[in-house]
Amino acid sequence: MATVPGQLIWEVVKKNNCFLVKQFGRGTAGVQFSKEPNNLYNLNSYKHSGLANKKTVTIQCGGKDQPVLLATTKTKKQNKPSSLLHKSIMKKEFPRMAKAVTNQVTDNYYRPDLTKAALARLSAVHRSLKVAKSGVKKRNRQALKIRGRK
Repeated sequence: MATVPGQLIWEVVKKNNCFLVKQFGRGTAGVQFSKEPNNLYNLNSYKHSGLANKKTVTIQCGGKDQPVLLATTKTKKQNKPSSLLHKSIMKKEFPRMAKAVTNQVTDNYYRPDLTKAALARLSAVHRSLKVAKSGVKKRNRQALKIRGRK
């Protein structure tokens, strides 16, 4: 079976697919987002598309233990969806995870253009996994200004 070039796939799916979310602001300027898997910024563009590119990067929450999952697509397995992703589970502290993501995406020449997006997604996922500390909340002392006499 011959593979279809990514540019052709993008021309077919860029204006109409099931993952497309259109947001209209004031005027005619609209922003198009995408809910497709393997899209780090969730933008509807060829660069970030998980459908049109052969090499994609995904960073998401892993599961019950809440580790971070880094997944990259294998370029040789494009016609086998079950074994398409190479998954790596990261349970380390944040600086070590950031270095691992940088090594995987940039230093291996996989997709160096997605390094900033991958680190931003890693930061957002890591921040969402933090559990809020329970206890007494601190009062905002600036809100309690005492007015003096006139």
